[in-house]
Amino acid sequence: MSTLPPSAALALAARLLEAEGFAIVARNERGDSLYFASQGERATLRLSNHARRPRQRRTHPEVATSLVIREARSAAQIEALIAGAKRNYFLATAATYEVAGDSPAEGSAE
Repeated sequence: MSTLPPSAALALAARLLEAEGFAIVARNERGDSLYFASQGERATLRLSNHARRPRQRRTHPEVATSLVIREARSAAQIEALIAGAKRNYFLATAATYEVAGDSPAEGSAE
């Protein structure tokens, strides 16, 4: 099983998320974090090479989940990480709707 270096693994993860219907909605200033959202969603899925600090968690509550890739990974490992991040993202967005009493935007996955 061949592995990709972290930068290539992050690039592959970004392409796979886009293929799954997520769109890049923001980047951080350094360019090492990408923020994706499903169509019609305010919540984001963060893809990065580092974890968020507590202050970032407080000031950016729109981040539903993060996918952090710091080490070399195989394509299969990246696919498994994306599946878990997507599950967490959709669970978090569903919980937000339950708390707010809203319904999901049309066309969004639940």
